[in-house]
Amino acid sequence: MTLGGDRPWLMPAEWEEHERTWMAWPSSGYTLGETEAEANEARACWAAVANAIVRFEPVTVVVDPSAVGVAREWLDDAVELLEAGLDDAWMRDIGPTFVRGSDGKLAGVNWVFNGWGGQKWASWEHDSLIASRVSAAAGITVLDSPLVNEGGGIHVNGAGTVMVTDTVQLDAGRNPGWSRLQVEEELKRTLGASRIIWMPRGLTRDYDEFGTRGHIDIVACFASENTVLFHDQRNAEHPDFWISAETRRVLKAVGKTPPGTPAAEITGSTGKLKVMAVPAPDVLQDDEGWVDFSYINHYVCNGAVILCAFDDPGDERARKILKKAYPGRKIVLVDARPLFDRGGGIHCITQQQPKA
Repeated sequence: MTLGGDRPWLMPAEWEEHERTWMAWPSSGYTLGETEAEANEARACWAAVANAIVRFEPVTVVVDPSAVGVAREWLDDAVELLEAGLDDAWMRDIGPTFVRGSDGKLAGVNWVFNGWGGQKWASWEHDSLIASRVSAAAGITVLDSPLVNEGGGIHVNGAGTVMVTDTVQLDAGRNPGWSRLQVEEELKRTLGASRIIWMPRGLTRDYDEFGTRGHIDIVACFASENTVLFHDQRNAEHPDFWISAETRRVLKAVGKTPPGTPAAEITGSTGKLKVMAVPAPDVLQDDEGWVDFSYINHYVCNGAVILCAFDDPGDERARKILKKAYPGRKIVLVDARPLFDRGGGIHCITQQQPKA
């Protein structure tokens, strides 16, 4: 669990103070769409998120050299640009996961990225290099990992607890032959994990063509060291209804694991959690089927929470809950429907760099 000396790593919580936020600019493929109107919809949404965050902390957006001009037109002048080749624009997944050593210095975990388990529509020639490129620009050590993983596949409380899903870390397209124990050992080495909470799977829509096959950051997230928010689909007709029930069951069980339980069976070894439900939006379907619209996929920055909005009565419910969960922070709503149409949300396009 060390690199270049006695430097055990720990991933800080998202609500700790940031040095800056990293994003990537949509410049090609399905993310932009097939028409100029669809491309402008994507650009407007990515820009709205970046321009909201830069009011609270520095933002750097990685931009493909071919798209620098158009990115500058949409982004606030305060947003910094870094040129690098890109295949896609989901910085949470392609960028480094920032961790802090016992000496206070940062490193960037460079997971193996293979297009969310080798999805047939994905390309990753450039994206697989972004974690190292961003780490170099940030002036930090690169911590290479053999685990195929994405930033959206993990969520931490900053004190050693990590939430993951079986269908991401144990996906045959990502880590064939890996056991839970092997995954846990690697998360201990890279993130300083001392407790792993395994969720069975992600939301239903996330298994469609452009899904991630189970990212945790749309299902549940930490809001403090011992508080977890979870996506609560309350309509029994929606297939996520039973997923919400199972998520609640697993989280409520944390802290009840008998001493001596093998690591591969741990859902939580010590310390109970305060579990807060965040009701799903009222809308159930769109033109493609059951929606996975989720307020869990928000982003915590310095002094604010950038919250997904869906032009839905649930927006105000979620704002009130998150205001309580993150006291002292401004709740900023940004219409995230263009992001969800493309397979992600606000958390998926952002990555925090904590203070060293």
